[in-house]
Amino acid sequence: MAYLLFGFVWIIACNDINHQNTAEKEELSASAIMQRAHEKAGGEFWSRPQSLSLFGHGIFYENGEAVQHKRHNMWRVFESKKDAAHIANGKVRIESFRNGQPFFLITYDGENTYDLNGKQEKSAADQRWASNFGYGVIRHAFDEGYRLEKVGMDTINQEATHQIKIIDPKGGETLFDITQNDYKIVRVGFETPRGWHERIYSNFFTKEAYNWFQAGKVELFYKGKKANDIIWTDFEVNESLADSLFVL
Repeated sequence: MAYLLFGFVWIIACNDINHQNTAEKEELSASAIMQRAHEKAGGEFWSRPQSLSLFGHGIFYENGEAVQHKRHNMWRVFESKKDAAHIANGKVRIESFRNGQPFFLITYDGENTYDLNGKQEKSAADQRWASNFGYGVIRHAFDEGYRLEKVGMDTINQEATHQIKIIDPKGGETLFDITQNDYKIVRVGFETPRGWHERIYSNFFTKEAYNWFQAGKVELFYKGKKANDIIWTDFEVNESLADSLFVL
């Protein structure tokens, strides 16, 4: 009887703890969740980098086929402020090679956009960047003029998530999924000229040199259809990047 009573009490205690943990996750404010996500990603060092270099490869899905890009790299120089989530700012270079040749190469030098055809007309360039820029706004979530809203919950790769909407000073909205268990940033979603865009982040890794939690795999979707997978295998933070890298 004593064993049965002990087991009964133990089950009740476990249920109370689980209920309490669930209640705590549900009661966290959008700001508290976002703060924990920042800490998980790397804190102040992650939220205010000077530059980021990413190296890896990609898989692009076209006409029912998966096409390998054995070299896919990105370089970013960050601005300290960002007023709108989905416009280009700072500097960026993205290059992707198929069969040893550049399949696409696009840069932004802080004012002009270039691709393999040269300098691009501004309105076309703005639409192009609006389909790509979005994740970086999370670093500015606590800046003046930004608002956070707790939207709900979901599940990404079998992990329960909090959904937090970031509204920038220009009114742009970006949706983020943050895991309830350990506060990883695992999804971003936003409207683009190409339709609703989502990125799923997984296979996180770190390096001893940096307080930086990097996604090793990024899955990109437009209108619910997967466009490509990017596999990042290495990164560097706060290297000095020459201006010439961003001009073609």
